[in-house]
Amino acid sequence: MAALRCLRTALSKSAAYQTVRAFSLGTSSRTSVAVVLSGSGVFDGTEIHEASAVLVHLSRAGADVSIYAPDIPQMHVLNHTKGEVTEGETRNVLVESARIARGKISSLADLDVTSHDAVVFPGGFGAAKNLSSFAVEGTGCKVNKDVQQAMTAFHVAKKPIGLCCIAPVLAAKVIPGVEITVGQDKDDGGRWPYAGTASAVVEMGAKHVNRDVLEIHVDEENKVVTTPAFMCETKVHEVHDGVGKMIEAVLKLA
Repeated sequence: MAALRCLRTALSKSAAYQTVRAFSLGTSSRTSVAVVLSGSGVFDGTEIHEASAVLVHLSRAGADVSIYAPDIPQMHVLNHTKGEVTEGETRNVLVESARIARGKISSLADLDVTSHDAVVFPGGFGAAKNLSSFAVEGTGCKVNKDVQQAMTAFHVAKKPIGLCCIAPVLAAKVIPGVEITVGQDKDDGGRWPYAGTASAVVEMGAKHVNRDVLEIHVDEENKVVTTPAFMCETKVHEVHDGVGKMIEAVLKLA
């Protein structure tokens, strides 16, 4: 019990539990990147391996990172052991995303494009359920207003936008004629279980380019960089490496 009391005292004094909002991984003189999360957990929030890969590669590159999420309820809560909706339970996207951010996170409504050089959206079903309604409404989906405002602001400012996994559907809806990849347009025996997304983004006005999990696509005109990540049934290290190429390209454009 004495050890537990000591831990609680240390945590109460820790910067992680003060009003410190930026997940800083560098100095202010370096590239500043905003990372937008959608919860915590692949089926109802951010894909955690993808978020971790984004943060690791940004850290290695010496970037300053600030993490954001919309302060809204999740669409629903899934029991990840069963893949079933937990009836009667509600969670907040910002609060859940704070788990990944180690508490250092801000509401997406507070994101100021002038403070950052680039923005990155990891994947996970949260991008299609919380950041947009794509999971329910498909090509007729709506994008969360704070997400739309942030992405539009970066696009207008000609600052790079990185998206992986299912998150490129956000760009397809917000940026007319954008070139993106969500992987392949054929399922290839189950290797690409979400291959139908490719035709959906085309219907939404985007140009889709087939890419493998270790590849990226760069839309030079719109400064949008995308990679398939877990749109592919593949190994974690391949997703990590593909995300790394995305981050490298985003930073080169910044």
